[in-house]
This record gives sequence, structure tokens and C-alpha cells, in this order.
Amino acid sequence: MTMTAEQLRVIMPRLSAQRCAAFLPFLIAAIREFAIDTPARAAAFSAQLAHESGQLQFMQELWGPTEAQTRYEPVSTLATRLGNTESGDGRRFKGRGPIQLTGRANYQTFGRLLGVDLVADPARAALPEVAFRIAGLFWQKKGLNELADLLTDEAFKEITRRINGGSNGLADRRAFYAVARRVLGVPEARSTRGARRAPAALPPEPAFTRGWEAIRTRTRRRPVAATRTRKTTKRPRTR
Repeated sequence: MTMTAEQLRVIMPRLSAQRCAAFLPFLIAAIREFAIDTPARAAAFSAQLAHESGQLQFMQELWGPTEAQTRYEPVSTLATRLGNTESGDGRRFKGRGPIQLTGRANYQTFGRLLGVDLVADPARAALPEVAFRIAGLFWQKKGLNELADLLTDEAFKEITRRINGGSNGLADRRAFYAVARRVLGVPEARSTRGARRAPAALPPEPAFTRGWEAIRTRTRRRPVAATRTRKTTKRPRTR
């Protein structure tokens, strides 16, 4: 399947025509590369990206550093989990992309899998031609296509958990999902909440991680506008 600019802007109404035109080719390419190419999968994918990136307005984490961000720096438990070993790694490997990639170890893993040296040039993770591939690879490796195929609310909630580490922003994600399903012609999600005797079986989570998934359940990230070149992005006002 494919997605039109008109469909994407209905799903993400805050997305400008200019940014839509800049990002859509890379979104479509990632959908095809990572087998997100059915309406059910694309609806779940676009809904989650809409929430994670502020409707594709933000592709980098705004660096303070905040008190929470200082924990990205070694030596700390969080830094160890993220593979940050050198002074400055917290900022160097901050969250980037529509599903924010964070930490030296994760930049190394995704860069290796995609054939892009993200350790030598971390800023590339925010460029659309790389950022959407990272999001698509993460989606595929975490088994989210198989969950999206189930078309249940429970499966969508599990998608959220695998991305976020919890249920942070679930209501907002569900709202985007409802619009995306309608726009892409996907049947309404089924709920099995009342089926306590025979709960819906969800596919097991693959053994693949980009780092500490629950980081945003403890603190709200403050991202900055997406970068389209490798130049330093002008610091915008925070949301």
C-alpha cells in the first residue's frame, strides 16, 4: 500500500504541507522496507509516530540539560543501560527520530543494522532519510507488525508498551489510531477486555531493545524541531 499527503495530513492535522512533502517519501519508503505495508499496520504505525513526534514536528530532544538528562551521563545506572561511556555521550546520543533513538549502544546497533555510522555522526539519526528507517526497523524488530495485524485495543496497548515502556499518552495514541483507521479503511479495533476466561493471545515480544524503553514514563521529553540538514538547528520555544 501507499499513503497520500492528504491522508497523512488528516491523521496529523498539525503537519504543514511543506513538512508533509519533505517527510512523506521517507515515511512511505520505511513502510515498504519494513513490511508495514498493509492498512492495519500503517494505521498503527502512523498513529504511534504522530504521538511520539508531535505529529512529525519534532525530531530531536531539546537539551537543557534538565535534571533528568544529567542521568544520561556516565557514571549512572541509566547511562550504563544506554551504553553511554564517555563524557558528553548524553547530549551526543540524545533522543532523535520519530521514535526517539537514545544512547550510544542503540545508535551503534541501529547504525550497524542500517549500514549507517551513527556513532561517528549521531546527528544523522534526525535526518528523515535515516530517521524513518530507524523507526521502521524498530517497529519490525519489536514485533509490532504482528500486533497491528490483530486489530484489537489490547494489541495496540501492547504496541504502546513496547515503544514507551508503559501506557504513557495512550489516550492520545488511541485518538490518532481511530483517525488513521478511518482514513486508511481499517475496521474498528476490537476489544477483548471482557474475555477474562479466554484472553486474547498476543505474540511474544522479540528479544530486541533500543535501550531503556520506560524513560518517558518518568519524565516528559522536550524535543526540538526536525533537522533536515546536518547544520545546527535553531533552538525553538519549548512546547
